[in-house]
Amino acid sequence: MRKKIILGFLLVILIAVTINNSMGQPKKLEVGDTIPTFILKDQNNTNFDIDTYRGKTPMVIYFYPKDDTPGCTKEACSFRDEFEAFTDLNVKVIGISSDDVASHKNFSEKYNLPFTLLADTKKKVRELFGVPNSLLGLIPGRVTYVINKNGIIIHIFNSQFGAEKHITEALTILKEMK
Repeated sequence: MRKKIILGFLLVILIAVTINNSMGQPKKLEVGDTIPTFILKDQNNTNFDIDTYRGKTPMVIYFYPKDDTPGCTKEACSFRDEFEAFTDLNVKVIGISSDDVASHKNFSEKYNLPFTLLADTKKKVRELFGVPNSLLGLIPGRVTYVINKNGIIIHIFNSQFGAEKHITEALTILKEMK
């Protein structure tokens, strides 16, 4: 009996958190949508305007929770290790988290990351894309968007714990696009 009460209580909490997290959330971008216009600072404290690349090159934009954490480091280093495959396909790789410019600079230098990291400290771009939080809304989500050169989303991969799979998913889609 006690076990059923605890399970029931946990279920009520889960439902309440889910409802709370979905209220007031902007529309989540989907395959076929155009990515929004935005400008953020990169790891070198330079303004990065997405419209500089829209219409010119395909992109992979990946949102991740936090610099220098185990899963995020594994994901970033996997993008680094496959970076040549992305450049061979003329693809711009962009990582976005709410960490600040200094954190991105340190993370980029520590792991020799050859791609752009953007500081979304106010989580505005995360909101524009509608990137969901995970684990009861406590951790920022890990979502990768594959975008064609016209700025149209052609694939979305959302997996908090499959950090390295984001890279293989993106490359598979990009190779099929060629």
